[in-house]
Amino acid sequence: MRRAVPIALVSLVGVALFAWPFAGSDLPASTPAWALTLATLAGLFVVETGTRQLDARGIALLAAIAAIDTALRLSVIVGIGGFSPIYFLVLCAGFVFGPSYGFLAGALSILVSAVAGGGVGPWVPYQVFAVGWVGAVAGLAGHWRAWLPGKRDVIVLACVGAVMGWVVGALLDIQDWVPVYRGNPTLGWEPGMDAATALTHFSRFYVLTSLAYDTFRSVGNALMVLALGAPVLAALARLKARLSFVVSPAP
Repeated sequence: MRRAVPIALVSLVGVALFAWPFAGSDLPASTPAWALTLATLAGLFVVETGTRQLDARGIALLAAIAAIDTALRLSVIVGIGGFSPIYFLVLCAGFVFGPSYGFLAGALSILVSAVAGGGVGPWVPYQVFAVGWVGAVAGLAGHWRAWLPGKRDVIVLACVGAVMGWVVGALLDIQDWVPVYRGNPTLGWEPGMDAATALTHFSRFYVLTSLAYDTFRSVGNALMVLALGAPVLAALARLKARLSFVVSPAP
């Protein structure tokens, strides 16, 4: 339970960032959103290193994951529908190393790829939390895995990837829905709108404009995990065993 506290606190900040429109308020300006995102990431990083859950070797692996995902994102900018290969390593890293590590892997992959590709903008803070939660949820699912992942673990992770494909799409659509569809009588958002009406309008908006697009992401995540998950999970599990140590009392 103690290990879940940091990622739970970080998630509360992210939930607040996405929930403003459903409380009747506009999305925060880009500067506060960036400040919240960078502050929470820095805080999580400090906690993980301070409690020795993240050492130099773990940081090096995070950097490698972010670099690989950056290359994948730059090479497949548009993707197939909503599918992008960057989610695969985030899912695998979270499943093996846990929720906090998975969140950091997803968040850093988005930040590094945004800077490298010149795609820095007001949408990035929302992407950081959305993709970070992909790794965090995979970490929660991986809590019950065996030491060396088997077929059951791959199937579980594929299901997580499929579900999070839709979840990520819905979360990222909030940042587009508020300004672009403002004032639309059946789909849009307006200042002061009550939560029930806002949820109804957003649900219609998502089903009509994004559900089919996000299904490509969902199916693509699942297929990629089913095709490549077993060897990558096994390699990461062995790497985790090498990076871990247990202090035992002397006989």
